[in-house]
Amino acid sequence: MRKQQHDILNCELIAVTGKGGVGKTTIAAALALVASAEKKQTIVCEVSGQRRIPALIGHPTAGAPGSEEQLARDLWATTIDPELALVEWAGKLIRPRALLDLAVRSNSFAGFINAAPGGRELLTITKAAELSRDERWDDDADGYELVILDAPASGHGLAMLKTPTTFAQIARVGPIANQARDVEELLADDQRCKVVLVSTLEETPVNETLELQAALAAQMGRGADLIVANGLIEDGLDGGELSELETVSVIDPIAVAAIASRHSRSLLQQDQLRRLRSGAQCPLIVLPAITSHAVGPDELQQVAGLLAAALAQRS
Repeated sequence: MRKQQHDILNCELIAVTGKGGVGKTTIAAALALVASAEKKQTIVCEVSGQRRIPALIGHPTAGAPGSEEQLARDLWATTIDPELALVEWAGKLIRPRALLDLAVRSNSFAGFINAAPGGRELLTITKAAELSRDERWDDDADGYELVILDAPASGHGLAMLKTPTTFAQIARVGPIANQARDVEELLADDQRCKVVLVSTLEETPVNETLELQAALAAQMGRGADLIVANGLIEDGLDGGELSELETVSVIDPIAVAAIASRHSRSLLQQDQLRRLRSGAQCPLIVLPAITSHAVGPDELQQVAGLLAAALAQRS
């Protein structure tokens, strides 16, 4: 039996969310690299037409919409299109095939998605869950051991996770209700589904992270499983050293100002980190700031290595 190093990866679905701009997609991609390095067949999913992760990993992509594109050994990526997902799902339900073709040509599926509140969210999360099943909507496709969903930001991400419960309550009977209940059970089971919240160490992202943690408990009856705090600045300076530096006339004052500004940010981050540690109801991992201004394949590998090491310490 294969031994998994990291407990967070021992599930069917990981949903990654957090405030926009905190590095949510980077963490989702890094988790996928960690999982695939452990020879766990992993697919990472983007939503809302995004297709950033293949390039982030360093894979030139030309995959068709909805395709499951292999990026490396044991690693795939896809972008979930709700309309394509509905057509695929309906293919299992509608017979004869001519009726399905007629519905596609008449744009009936697009009409349903646009008319039903939460329809796009339901189909997106349902498709993400479907990717992990042994019996796929496509009879020729195999299920993945782990699905990592780069979910929408904060409140939109929570709404997507809550949508199956809402539809199950409204529909009550029929295939949509049955499918919604299956996904609802998956999302509520903290052994099968993990929720990862991503934050940076500024006041607003920390506020949103703590609020999202509370909302998960209130609306879904479960909490988050991991919080990742991104971009901690560790300059190693204390106030005395900074004052001494400012008195050295040979040092460029612009450089001194830059160092002082970075040190000030570091102190503010430490305040927010204390708040986050105090309020977190689940394990917290803190990742240092990377030196590059942009995240590419090399930087992503660096983040994945740091994340793997931090996860291993908690396993």
